Formats: sequence, structure tokens, C-alpha cells
Amino acid sequence: MTAARGFRAAGVAAGIKASGALDLALVVNDGPAAAAAGVFTANRVKAAPVLWSQQVLRGGVVHAVVLNSGGANACTGAPGFQDTHATAEHAARVLSGAPAGVEVGAGEVAVCSTGLIGERLPMDSLLRGVETAAGELSGNGGGPAARAIMTTDTRPKTTVVAGGGGSDAGGGWCVGGMAKGAGMLAPGLATMLVVLTTDAVADAATLDTALREATRVSFDRVDSDGCMSTNDTVLLLASGASGIAPEQAELTAAVTAACHDLAAALLADAEGSTKDIAIEVTGAASEADALEVGRTVARNNLVKTALFGNDPNWGRIIAAVGTTDAAFEADRVDVAVNGVWVCRGGCAAEDRSTVDLTGRAVTITVDLHAGGHEATIWTNDLSLAYVHENSAYSS
Repeated sequence: MTAARGFRAAGVAAGIKASGALDLALVVNDGPAAAAAGVFTANRVKAAPVLWSQQVLRGGVVHAVVLNSGGANACTGAPGFQDTHATAEHAARVLSGAPAGVEVGAGEVAVCSTGLIGERLPMDSLLRGVETAAGELSGNGGGPAARAIMTTDTRPKTTVVAGGGGSDAGGGWCVGGMAKGAGMLAPGLATMLVVLTTDAVADAATLDTALREATRVSFDRVDSDGCMSTNDTVLLLASGASGIAPEQAELTAAVTAACHDLAAALLADAEGSTKDIAIEVTGAASEADALEVGRTVARNNLVKTALFGNDPNWGRIIAAVGTTDAAFEADRVDVAVNGVWVCRGGCAAEDRSTVDLTGRAVTITVDLHAGGHEATIWTNDLSLAYVHENSAYSS
């Protein structure tokens, strides 16, 4: 995340988590610019940090982001919103004047939280943690910051994409990022916190266009378990430190590549999963139809448990397709699992025993033969470990 010039970060143990693990991250944009854009959960029940950060992003300027794990600060009423406001105010006071005399206002500090719903945060610990993190900010702080936002994640998730479509920060500008998330992954974002950074020169409107297109084809197409969180936040910050202003299409491509990297990492770390599943829907009458079919198959527990058992049960797949409002004729639908067309024209075709499901990667292809549109949804299987991981976790 700090591969983009103009950014520093830190991750500290503030005492929010009883385990003593890292639980607070701070990301600071040192400029010279501080343009920003954000997208948030579509859940009507929104956590206090989401409500606050939505207000902040209306101004299009973000100098810093405070993120905590160990508590969602969701469904905490007015006191919870006041806690978020106090966090932003405290961070603004601590950061003002450093490192180049920049005055930071509370309305230029975004706040993100993740953890259990319905519990107030330990504000004394959190605010002390902000001060500690401010003292540890560095250009090498992206790694600790990524670890500090983990909840049930088993590993930190980061990416760097060079401007122009490269895979590292060797070009003139780049996009970096970090993410957390391992469950409640569904369209409308996931139970994720994502901070993307770029040293490209771009205003808030340009960033907003890039971010919305990127999330539309990445995070919004990850559907792990059909559950939507209250805290989903994806932020894109631009420092302008490279002095390079890419074209809209080039910036959008780089941001999209970064989002795809992080979305794949979220899916690979989904709670209890043993399969990474791509559901490719082709031959649809519209993109909306392709998305509806893909999401319906992704959310079908019979399909997901069959794949956990290494069973290429195409009957469950085509039955799920049949519950949608998409345009198709049942006797024209084809289904393939890992390249084996087990269903042709709505009937059994190639021998299902030839499907190899021993690996983690699974591709389901559904050809509706109803038009020229297509879309892909990414999901995972459901195992006994999913039940165990989610028995005490709420956001």
C-alpha cells in the first residue's frame, strides 16, 4: 500500500483485541494532493464508521484513514457515531502539522471498523493507539497495517499494480492496496475493508469513476456465502506525488487490476473454504441475466456442498439456474464443470466421473444460448469449518 509515493502507514496493538494482536492501522496521505473516493455497503443497516466516512467522502478530500479490528461499532446508536467522530477528531489533532505543516480537519479523516456487531469500542485504548500509530508511521508500514485490520483472516492481503498494466511499482506511477475479509462476502461489497492508494495525479471525480467501475467487476462479483455486512468500505486515495496524470481508462485499468487481486485474495481466504469457484455464464440475453444466474448458482448451498464433497452434480447447478428470471429455454442450457460438458441441451452429456475436482480451482460454465452477454461470479464451497468459524463472529 505504501508503494505509492506520498503515503505512510502503521499497524499497532492498541488493546482493542484481548489477544494483544495488532488491531489498529493508520494510513496517511502526505500529498501534495489528497483527493479521494469511496464505495460502501448497500446494507440498510450501516455501521457508524460507514455513516461517518460517507460524509467525509462527499468532500472528496481524505488526508488519513483510521482502521480498527476487534469491534465493528455497528448498531451502537448515537454513542457509537460519537465514538467515530471522536476518533477522527483525535487523529486530526495528532496529525496536524506533520510532516510538512499540513493542517488536517476531522472531516478529512475516514474511519473504518470491523469485528463484532453491537459492542462499543474501548475508546481510551483506541485513541492511545492512534497516537502510537502516528509515531510509527513510515513508508514501510503497509505490512503491519494490513495485519492490524485482520479478524478471521488467516493472512494479510496486499497488492501493487504499476501504471500502464504492470505488476509492480517500477513504472512512473502505481496503485497499491490492502484488504481484509474472510466471510460475509456478497455483492454490495463484502465484509471487507479496503484502502487503495495511488501516486497518480487525479481529482475526486476521476477517482470515483475508476473505483466504481473497478468494484463493479471485482468485489461486487465475489459472493462467498450470500451474506452482506454492515461495515463494507473501499477507499481510493491519490497523493499526486508522481506528477503524472494518467488517462481515465489507464487509471481505471490499474485500479481494476488491484481490486481483482484483492478480491481473489479475499475469496482464497474465505472461512472454511476448500474450493475457489468461478461461475462463468455465457450466452445470456443481457449482462443482468448473466449476473443473476451466476449469483444464484453461487448462493446455492446444494451446489456448494456438492463441490466440497468433490461431486460434479450438474443437476443441482441447472436446478438453481431454473429458479431465476433470466431468459432461457431449459432444453438448450449447457453446463460444464472444469471443462467437461456434463450437460448438453438440458440433459446428461459427458461422463461426470471424468471431472477432476481434486484441486482447489473449480470453473462452472453455464451457456444459456439466449444471447451474446456474459459475466463471471466468484464464490467458494461450504464446509464444516465454515460453521465453526462463524459461530462467534458477526461482522
